[in-house]
Amino acid sequence: MKKRLYQSDAASYFREYSSIFLFVVVLFLMGVIFGAIVVNSMSLTQKEDLYYYLSQFFGQVSNGKVADNNDLFLQSFLQNSKFIGLIWVLGISIIGLPVILILLFVKGMVVGFTVGFLVSQMGWKGFLLAVASIMPQNLIVIPIFIMMAALSVIFSLRMVKKQFIKKYAEPIMPFFKGYILALIAAVVCLSLASGIEAYLSPALMKSIVGTTTFLK
Repeated sequence: MKKRLYQSDAASYFREYSSIFLFVVVLFLMGVIFGAIVVNSMSLTQKEDLYYYLSQFFGQVSNGKVADNNDLFLQSFLQNSKFIGLIWVLGISIIGLPVILILLFVKGMVVGFTVGFLVSQMGWKGFLLAVASIMPQNLIVIPIFIMMAALSVIFSLRMVKKQFIKKYAEPIMPFFKGYILALIAAVVCLSLASGIEAYLSPALMKSIVGTTTFLK
């Protein structure tokens, strides 16, 4: 019975704020598209320089000269957790709303630029590298970022209403408790994504770039 009530509450919550969730998703996709456009606006010299360093990195991967898996996990987990934590904190502050949207756009732009550069410089081989090195963990990371950004925007709007609209009498504490639980759940999911990035993605990358003809 409680499970049904919880599912009903969650469904009504998403229906109530569907416009915000849709806006956040569209904003992220705009960042991805913008990142891909930035690749095309780079000069030939910039592309060649970046591709040179990228080739050096892939050479190290094929030779097994990569960082320790545990170090990769810790680095990835801390980086993602700091990003989510920053979005969460900005959601509490009234002035953090535009910064949340900017951070989400930038995150999408980074993903779009990375995939766009690999594909533009290496064709289908770059696509395979993007699938191996970027997609596995981002199947978890991106939905978490989008969800937390949407929840932070919603909570920030509630804070604004609480502060400036006198007739707004809806208590904030129940939503704050749910906001904390959302952060905990996000961190747990990010630990899984970091595990994939640290232990699975390097192996996939090595299997792809291991051939001597891959970068030629």
